[in-house]
Amino acid sequence: MRGSDIALKQALRYCDELTRRHSSTFYLGSRLFPNRQRQAVRVVYAVCRSGDDAVDEAASATAGRERLARWWRGVERVYAGEHCPDEPLELALAWVLKRYDVPKEAFAELYLGFRSDLDPQPFEELDALLLYCRRVAGVVGLMVAPIAGYRGGEATLQDALALGQAMQLTNILRDVGEDLARGRCYLPKTLLERHGVTVEMLREGRVTDSYRALLEELAELCRQLYRQGWRGIPKLRGPAASAVALAALNYEEILHKLRQNGYDNLTRRAHLRPLERLALIPRAIFGVLSQSLA
Repeated sequence: MRGSDIALKQALRYCDELTRRHSSTFYLGSRLFPNRQRQAVRVVYAVCRSGDDAVDEAASATAGRERLARWWRGVERVYAGEHCPDEPLELALAWVLKRYDVPKEAFAELYLGFRSDLDPQPFEELDALLLYCRRVAGVVGLMVAPIAGYRGGEATLQDALALGQAMQLTNILRDVGEDLARGRCYLPKTLLERHGVTVEMLREGRVTDSYRALLEELAELCRQLYRQGWRGIPKLRGPAASAVALAALNYEEILHKLRQNGYDNLTRRAHLRPLERLALIPRAIFGVLSQSLA
């Protein structure tokens, strides 16, 4: 085996491991993809995750900007056909781009989302929160769709964006308490004010009826986005549809768990046990079949 082949194999294995370590939901869903597609979506996840980590694991905002800038330069090198062979993520992404038409614009939006995390400002309006969800997660649908293959043109891509937004909004609703501990609240100020909820109340761990009503409003928006996302899932080709459906069901179940917990996301974390995740596999396959026949 040539040295370049060994380097590529190691780079792909690195992406597999990074995906497995950071997202059990994405990793499980990716297992339903055919082999080459499975590898490609894990590479995409790993590249996205490394940009996120460049910000989250930085010692300071200045260090984060430098790390994120290096990440973005690496992405640009790959798209320019000038990737560094010693950088496993660049090598792996170059392998993906030789096989699939993953749009650079999606990575550019992701970069803007990561950059906004370096200087976090409270979201004034719901639209600002949804734009953030689009940039840091929705655009991943634009990356995965070309790998999966799809029909339906732009409408399918819009459905993919909606599904990614729903997943990110689910994460935000699940993690309010943890985010507050890190000094960040993603809930829009206008929504907090309308429901009579303050950040100070949340820091005190007060899960009031008003706060539950606020979360239920956002959860209903989540459910609307999931419904739109499900319209596009059967338009993905082959086993990819079931893979994406499985990921969608995992996140929807987290939303359901949050409701079961009385919307207490300040002292509890809604999560699925491994057996609960496995039980969703037949539901995902059946869900795709049902949507295809509808």
